[in-house]
Amino acid sequence: MALTQGTDGPHRIGQPPETTTHKVVKSLWIGIWLFYLSAPVTDLVNGGHSTGARLLGGLGLLAFTCWYLVLVFRTVRMMPVPRVLVSLAVLAAQATVLSLTLGREWLVLFVYVSISSGAALPGEVSRWTVPGATALLTAVALAVPGGTEYLAGLLIPALMGGFAMVGVRAMIRTTMELRQARATVAELAANEERLRMARDLHDLLGHSLSLITLKSELAGRMLPEHPERAAQQVADIERVSRQALVDVREAVSGYRRPTLPGELAGARTALAAAGVAADLPAGPEDTALPEETESALAWSLREAVTNVVRHSGARRCTVTLATRQTLAGPVVELTVTDDGTGGGPAVPGNGLTGLTERLEAVGGTLSAGPAGKSGFRLVARVPLGSGS
Repeated sequence: MALTQGTDGPHRIGQPPETTTHKVVKSLWIGIWLFYLSAPVTDLVNGGHSTGARLLGGLGLLAFTCWYLVLVFRTVRMMPVPRVLVSLAVLAAQATVLSLTLGREWLVLFVYVSISSGAALPGEVSRWTVPGATALLTAVALAVPGGTEYLAGLLIPALMGGFAMVGVRAMIRTTMELRQARATVAELAANEERLRMARDLHDLLGHSLSLITLKSELAGRMLPEHPERAAQQVADIERVSRQALVDVREAVSGYRRPTLPGELAGARTALAAAGVAADLPAGPEDTALPEETESALAWSLREAVTNVVRHSGARRCTVTLATRQTLAGPVVELTVTDDGTGGGPAVPGNGLTGLTERLEAVGGTLSAGPAGKSGFRLVARVPLGSGS
């Protein structure tokens, strides 16, 4: 997913600006395209118009630009189609009046009308408004002296720019819907996991606790007259309780997930015990990593450090954990490098195969191989939003 990086974190396409930085970044991206208004501005300065015409033309251009920016800046939000159509009509009227009164240099305003209609209207409507804006451009160009000379250079930008914005709007809407669907699926999965855990614990403990209760009542009734039989019931209660404890531990172990702080602490201890100098980070840069992301990276760290301790013969091990920006979006990257003798090609044993499967399950990747002339490097990358 494409995104723009601000100081407050990445701002994804299709996501409304949440901070002042996001708004400034989006404004800059939109404002870049105002460079093409240089032709009307140049005409105002050097076109030989009267002072009154320059003043009115400048005010008209300012009003057109502000109207255009407001319309395009709100494309991510749901705006009623009739309101957008009225806004586009006002924008087209401004472009028509300015072109007819000030000259052919102002015909470029119709390109902005076409682009804004493609950006602000649904596809089923903009497929008519974009050609409509282009047709209006043609009609005005034929009415403006010398306008036909500019027409050929403006028709393609008006059509292509408008329909390109139709595609961009469709992509934004699809991205928003996918993000909402992902959040819904994650919530449903969490609810299903809680229900499964509740069912498992009920199935495990329901029978055992009922049996313990029954035998406790029997032992209480037998105690005065039959202490030997009561002792047997107490022994049965102990046996059932121990078995229930074992069952619960086995069930709960399936729900436990390793954490990065815990694995970093364990790695530091293991490397020190093996006589390996460790260079480890204090913890993840982002303390709010998704659960699946943190779990996959924690398993990767555990497996990598285990290999360093058992097989590498290394004297030093370096672990880095950082968030990096890629073309596909932000990723969390874990790198474990040692200076041991394991500089040969990586053999996909059970450990690396299991890690690859864990990382692929959350959209991540694993690479392992020689680090220079000697040593070994393992790199695990997981998309930052994979667990969300």
